[in-house]
Amino acid sequence: MKSCGLIVEYNPFHNGHLYHIEQAKKNTNAEIIIVVMSGNFLQRGEPAIVDKWTRAQMALSSGADLVVELPIAFSVQPADYFARGGIALLHALGCQNFCFGAETGKAIDYYTMVEKLNKKDSDIEERFNELKNNGSSYAFQMNQIMQEYLPETPLDLTSPNTILGLAYAKENAKYADPMKLFPIKRIKASYHDKEITKNQGIASATAIRMELTDTIDKEKSVSSLREFLPESSHKLLVESEWVTWEKYWPLLKYQLINQSVEELGLVYQMKEGIEFRLKQKVKESDNFKDFISLVKNKRYTWVRLQRLCVYILLNIKDAEIKPQIDLPRAIHLLGFNKTGQAYLKQVKKTVHLPIINNINKKNSSLWELDIKAGEIYNLGYTTIMRPQDYRRQPIILI
Repeated sequence: MKSCGLIVEYNPFHNGHLYHIEQAKKNTNAEIIIVVMSGNFLQRGEPAIVDKWTRAQMALSSGADLVVELPIAFSVQPADYFARGGIALLHALGCQNFCFGAETGKAIDYYTMVEKLNKKDSDIEERFNELKNNGSSYAFQMNQIMQEYLPETPLDLTSPNTILGLAYAKENAKYADPMKLFPIKRIKASYHDKEITKNQGIASATAIRMELTDTIDKEKSVSSLREFLPESSHKLLVESEWVTWEKYWPLLKYQLINQSVEELGLVYQMKEGIEFRLKQKVKESDNFKDFISLVKNKRYTWVRLQRLCVYILLNIKDAEIKPQIDLPRAIHLLGFNKTGQAYLKQVKKTVHLPIINNINKKNSSLWELDIKAGEIYNLGYTTIMRPQDYRRQPIILI
């Protein structure tokens, strides 16, 4: 079966994502779409507005054939680690083609850039180490380096899509039999758009989440977004409770107050004494948004702080996560349809990673960080939620 892979978050699944799947099928002639999707905590350091099972259901209802989970060791990370985990899972599943959102639809940009970057890798790393503490963001630093070493580059690395696209291409190039790359140019709405334009049909996930959470009347806010969502996504959003960082603020505040500076210093990505600033500012804050605003500075961007807050909330220590960020330990199935089921039967003998249908005592050691993440994620709900991992079977659409 001819396969095409996507690495996604679907927070929530909207018409832009539907367009992405349709273009992936069209451009690759794929018989199966394999989706690697972040779990309950996402790359920008946010809890997903609805849980991974609901988002997998949205995807399967709108063209995906097989959905597997990107472990939290990779999902709440900068572009390089995020790409490493997603690309590794697609290669493990024998995927032949890979589609990703981009500011440009020219694949040659990425192939060429990776080839040139690899030749100057040591110089670029040395220059990055010189710049990394100058107070500017990672994206700004990398764009500056690219302009210095590769001034002819057509890529703007201040764009999140471009950073991810380049990270995907670099990871993919490490494999003996790399996937063929198919950038899909974004249309109508950019990654960071916060405004919704009516009668356009596509809005960014950011704008959709803002519309959902800024309106008190839940039914009214979802109804206002009907033109931007597939019917299945609309229905599932109506039926689901939504969570945001504010739901976890009391838990985060407890962790910051309860843990000593020494204990906080062991948390993953806790660097440069930021734990002192966190403990100081948490006492001055009434909510999560205010807290991040008080802590944020040139060196610590909003996204970097949100990721750090996820690690604090989940109490993930440096020593826990570092052994897990080389490669994923397993493939956790979130859902599939008949096509996905047939594909799994086709490739199961060649897949080198364990495939997990359900999580139990025997295989839980392969998924321990994500089990903890799921249990804490459920604490953000006011309704009683089903377990996120134990006793959960993949969603099957037959």
